[in-house]
Amino acid sequence: MKTEDIWDNKRIICDVLGRAPDVEMGSFGDGWSLCRWRQFVGSYTLPALPQPIFTVHIAGKPQVKTWDKDGWTESSSIPGCATIVPAGMPTGWLVDGELDVVTLSMSSDVLAGQPHAEQFDKLRFAFADPLGVALTRQILAELYAPQAEERTAYVAAMVNALKAHILSGPPAHGNPVEIPVSDFSAYRLHKIMNAVLANPQQEHSLEAMAGVAGVTPSHFCRLFKKATGISPHQYVMKARLDRAQQMLVQTDLSLAALSEATGFTSQSHFSRAFRAWFGMAPSDYRQQERRGLH
Repeated sequence: MKTEDIWDNKRIICDVLGRAPDVEMGSFGDGWSLCRWRQFVGSYTLPALPQPIFTVHIAGKPQVKTWDKDGWTESSSIPGCATIVPAGMPTGWLVDGELDVVTLSMSSDVLAGQPHAEQFDKLRFAFADPLGVALTRQILAELYAPQAEERTAYVAAMVNALKAHILSGPPAHGNPVEIPVSDFSAYRLHKIMNAVLANPQQEHSLEAMAGVAGVTPSHFCRLFKKATGISPHQYVMKARLDRAQQMLVQTDLSLAALSEATGFTSQSHFSRAFRAWFGMAPSDYRQQERRGLH
């Protein structure tokens, strides 16, 4: 694969969306192409791409799903999530409203011989990657600043840092040793996000999360939103609603029992939140999804 072919991903996405990227930058020598895509709505099919892409959900509607075998995924991507789309794999996407993403395509030359290249062999949808998201947001901010030779070199260096981060592979299993520092760290944020996803029904108070991060609650809110695009409360709510979606289809729990099991204060609180997020009542969603299974 020639490094010039890194632009093939862009051409294919342009054809599907019927529009050019909002902003783009690339380096043939370093084998990468970065694009920002905005304002595409509905469901669409993306043909197999010649190179894998690392995608960061920057902003827009917090309700994006991908096709998985026989239907749309129960979980959704929200601003602050990352997704890896492998080369050679057609994908389907459902976007409920405006979407804003950044894609980083890397040539096969870049991936060749990398110890964690296998992570690009399959779809990884909507996973937490605070450092990758933060780097992508900073790169994007620099691309909209007045251009200069020094700034172009700075952006290229940040993209190479993002590439190095991605190619380092997913975090190792177990509990890595944390360097004892007093300030906020990406690892701590990642640890908090994973704890919420693993047990969304728990309280996850702002004070407790800020304590794990080692900062004040107000400072934690600012840092969390800067890294993910949403507030800590919205992230916890999203995790609970995703778990509730699964339980509505996979269990026969009453709405009262289900709301308690997913951490809501009451059935009415759960029903209001579910309707506001998904546009329908939980009971209607359960009936709709179970009809689709038969």
